[in-house]
Amino acid sequence: MANRSKTRPRAASSAASSARKPRAVQGSAPGRLDHGPPVAVIDIGSNSVRLVVYEGLTRSPTPIFNEKTLCGLGREVQSTGLLARDAVVKAIAALRRYKALCDTLRVQRLWVLATAACREADNGPAFIALAEDICKVPVDVLSGKREAELSALGIISGMYKPDGIAGDLGGGSLELVDIRGTRFSRGVTLPLGGLALQDASSKSIKRAEKIVKTALAQEKSLRAGRGRTFYAVGGTWRALARLHMWQTGYPLHVTHGYAIPAKETFEFSRLVRRVDTGMLARIEVVSDARRPLLSYGALVLEHVVRMVKPQTVMFSALGVREGHLFDCLTVPQQKQDPLLTAAREFNTLRSRSPRHGEELIGWTDYFMTSSGLDETKEEKRLRHAACLIGDIGWRAHPDYRGEQAFNIIAHGAFVGVDHPGRAYLALAVYFRHAGLINDEAAPELVELVSTRMLDRARVLGGAMRVAYMVSAAMPGVLPRTPMRVERGRLVLRIPKGLRSLSGDRVSNRLRQLGRLIGREPVLLVG
Repeated sequence: MANRSKTRPRAASSAASSARKPRAVQGSAPGRLDHGPPVAVIDIGSNSVRLVVYEGLTRSPTPIFNEKTLCGLGREVQSTGLLARDAVVKAIAALRRYKALCDTLRVQRLWVLATAACREADNGPAFIALAEDICKVPVDVLSGKREAELSALGIISGMYKPDGIAGDLGGGSLELVDIRGTRFSRGVTLPLGGLALQDASSKSIKRAEKIVKTALAQEKSLRAGRGRTFYAVGGTWRALARLHMWQTGYPLHVTHGYAIPAKETFEFSRLVRRVDTGMLARIEVVSDARRPLLSYGALVLEHVVRMVKPQTVMFSALGVREGHLFDCLTVPQQKQDPLLTAAREFNTLRSRSPRHGEELIGWTDYFMTSSGLDETKEEKRLRHAACLIGDIGWRAHPDYRGEQAFNIIAHGAFVGVDHPGRAYLALAVYFRHAGLINDEAAPELVELVSTRMLDRARVLGGAMRVAYMVSAAMPGVLPRTPMRVERGRLVLRIPKGLRSLSGDRVSNRLRQLGRLIGREPVLLVG
């Protein structure tokens, strides 16, 4: 298996800038961070051509512009060996617009990637020459091996300690690769993309099923995924995830990190591939352009799950593009935690004092260590992230700070966190604003967390209520006002020099937290 800890750094000047602590861009919008100049990736896929412009090259890249054009370049490659003429015209027009957009956004580093259709079509080289002339940069026509590698890096970039088989389903091909943490296998590429299957089977789902069965039967290595996670990448599979959310009434409409038990995925996929596309046309969560390929995507997922036998199927919004950006980072940047990186960026952009959020981490570490409440490494990681984003709602009306912060966190563009983790973060910050009992903001999201994690969210919310009341969200106070459990009592110490900060509001919040953890509250001043 490959080990990405020795990845050769690229784009060193941009990468070095993102290693610094996040800071706002000078002379630009206050809502932007200084990660160096914007970077962009144009992905010329078999079905779509997409431009994504990112704020900068960083461990947790934030898109500032994202546009897709469904061109269908690969819809006839299997039968004619050629990129469809009208698809080429549409793709060239899209590339001209994308280059103009990059110039408008002052992108200083542009990568253009091309996948299965362009590498397999006889007229692919001619199209690539046109694309290079428009974009003014070389087009990297990815080999199947390289496409699988970048798909794996996309999962490593976006999932916390991934362990399982990743499958990236495009219009022309399916890449499959085994991932364990930061290591991954060589991977395989199969001609099982939605457009390729539709073309090779002459739009017969029965013929397509035979093609899928034959291709997957030869991949014995997939059995290594048994009982692990299958990571589903690609627009068609994300459309399936949205359809499943719609059908089940799932409360959090974020596809990244959405997980379904394997057996349920298998049964749902079988159902979808048998549904008439006319029925899908009445379901708004599936776009018009995705509907014709949905049954083929469901067919492939059904048979992949049948062969791999994973425990869970988890959907990823990150794939080849983000894998490429990850590969351009320095080794220290690659080792950063993407969730904590994003939380620090939110802290910088939205908190009254970013330094206070950092101090809150140490302050709650001290409290939790003494509290007798056991905490796993993952729970500690989530608590640290919550401390960093605990003050992002302060500009809202007091009656809605909890609700606004809850919505920002629950629906934020975070990676490296699953849906229960998202719910925990949102609830902890909500309790910090709205009180320890009130869970009216989104009671359905409470169902996504375990009883233990709901309790931990309330404890952290209660601790933050004490911290913010004594410090007014300003730095330099918390390190001088430690709180810990001593001899069965919850003790908050305020030194003589800060004694005026004590008062009934501080005592009341300390009392609330004490009741929550079953400890007698004691405020020591002087």
